[in-house]
Amino acid sequence: MRTALVIGTGLIGTSAALALASRGVVVHLADHDPEQARTASALGAGTDEAPEGPVDLAIIAAPPAHVAATLAGAMRRGVARGYLDVASVKGGPRRELEALGLDLTSYIGSHPMSGREKSGPLAATGDLFEGRPWVLTPTRDTDTEVLNLALELVSHCRAVPVVMDADAHDRAVALVSHMPHLVSSMVAARLENAEEAAVRLCGQGIRDVTRIAASDPGMWIDILSANPGPVADLLTDVAADLEETVRALRSLQSSDEDKRREGVTGVEDVLRRGNAGQVRVPGKHGSAPLVYEVVAVLIDDQPGQLARIFADAGRAGVNIEDVRIEHATGQQAGLVQLMVQPEAAPVLSAALRERGWAIRQ
Repeated sequence: MRTALVIGTGLIGTSAALALASRGVVVHLADHDPEQARTASALGAGTDEAPEGPVDLAIIAAPPAHVAATLAGAMRRGVARGYLDVASVKGGPRRELEALGLDLTSYIGSHPMSGREKSGPLAATGDLFEGRPWVLTPTRDTDTEVLNLALELVSHCRAVPVVMDADAHDRAVALVSHMPHLVSSMVAARLENAEEAAVRLCGQGIRDVTRIAASDPGMWIDILSANPGPVADLLTDVAADLEETVRALRSLQSSDEDKRREGVTGVEDVLRRGNAGQVRVPGKHGSAPLVYEVVAVLIDDQPGQLARIFADAGRAGVNIEDVRIEHATGQQAGLVQLMVQPEAAPVLSAALRERGWAIRQ
């Protein structure tokens, strides 16, 4: 791949363009908002000048509802040898293209499983996709050359290619992305009119659950409008679980001992099923999740504190597998939770204490 055209210079399109440009690919940028394309160009993602002839690969980074029309227009103009979209749903756009009677041998659907709560070219980064799955949905009609171009794009972005059927992909992202986003928004909505005294008690748990609720509603309306059926099916199951859990909690309020036992059983059931589902979430490097020991360190909110902790852990010969930071509300301090292999926890705790860090159990 020597040349590419990115149509749509939001977060995903600009991030892909930055990755390609850093690998020496000549990238042309286009957007319905010329100012956005100029911004992406100024960031080093490519040029906002139109290519003189067909490029090797056209990357359509438009919202799902506009993918088919944008792709159809690009194909009819013959702007590229191969065409690829990065929309978060795959079945619908392909069926729309088929209905238009287009030759789809030069097209492959794709979806990089990466993103941020912020949107637009200024939120883009060339390493956005590094180590993340990038789904490709070829069909029997997809030309081998186009599949190879798609694989080259994924390689340049340092992502991990995953081949799936388009409709299977849509059901999967409904489960792991679209439905969780709506549930997160519903939880966050409970905070909108909550008393200030209650909101001030927010800890890491509520921050984790509501983090993705900060995303752009307009973007998510486009996504959900393109995949409503699978998401609605999942939410129906969630609603059934909620009803059962509410009944169980009401039973816990009963003075009847049998009813209370039923309540305990009902609540325990949903918690245990949650445990069983959570352990299936892939861990580090996509492997099965491991159980780590947590070494909690109290730090001041000052520059260089995290760097010092990591440096001290390195001197102790301990690898930090993961890290979380729990901020203290209203204080210039926080609790850094360092996840390490169980056998490394005592070594790290002793080394950090020796270097003056305040360890919390």
